[in-house]
Amino acid sequence: MIWTGIAALGLSACGNRQALQPLAGHTLPPAPRGAQAPKTAAQLLEPDTQARPERNAELLRRSEERQEDEFELSPE
Repeated sequence: MIWTGIAALGLSACGNRQALQPLAGHTLPPAPRGAQAPKTAAQLLEPDTQARPERNAELLRRSEERQEDEFELSPE
């Protein structure tokens, strides 16, 4: 019974939410070339377009007959 209380107390401390800050003595990376200001911690956590490209699930727009391929040979 006491272990359950200790576990609940420990897990409740995990839900602490604060703004992200760099560790003491460290700084955020410098601003990218051409940027007005360095990125914030929240902006650095957002993946860019190359990291998470949009998916195009539409493979066919309409049904079409396949054209005959003269180079498609049957296996021998």
